[in-house]
Amino acid sequence: MTLKAQISEDMKNTMKAGDKDRLKVLRLILAAIQQIEIDKRIDLDDADVLGVLKKMVKQRYDSVSLFKKGNRTDLANIELAEIAVLETYLPEQLSETEITKIIDQVIMDNSSANMRDMGKIMNQIKVKTAGRADMGAISTRVKERLSGTT
Repeated sequence: MTLKAQISEDMKNTMKAGDKDRLKVLRLILAAIQQIEIDKRIDLDDADVLGVLKKMVKQRYDSVSLFKKGNRTDLANIELAEIAVLETYLPEQLSETEITKIIDQVIMDNSSANMRDMGKIMNQIKVKTAGRADMGAISTRVKERLSGTT
């Protein structure tokens, strides 16, 4: 079953169960997927759907940050609840230890010790992590390693 089909099936089950908060998020997911499919005139595969989900999670984390700055914890809590639903469809994230091992291995495999190789290293790490880690955070860690600050 594709990820999109799984989300649709979960939406039907959620309707039957009467969980209005979860249902709202599932409808948002399907609407975002459908909008992209209509705009681009394509059917999204699982990788594309994961991209949509990651984007939605990132948007909500950004909103949580802004709501907390504005002392609106009520709205931040709503966003966090939506993030929890969205993350059920994302692959399990790698631990810090696993990420460190991947970074170390890629740097060692490339015999890289300078910033010129940053792009090549990041591409290899991206393939190895396959969406199971925040590439922004990894980029920061790789920069620190290559500049010799850690």
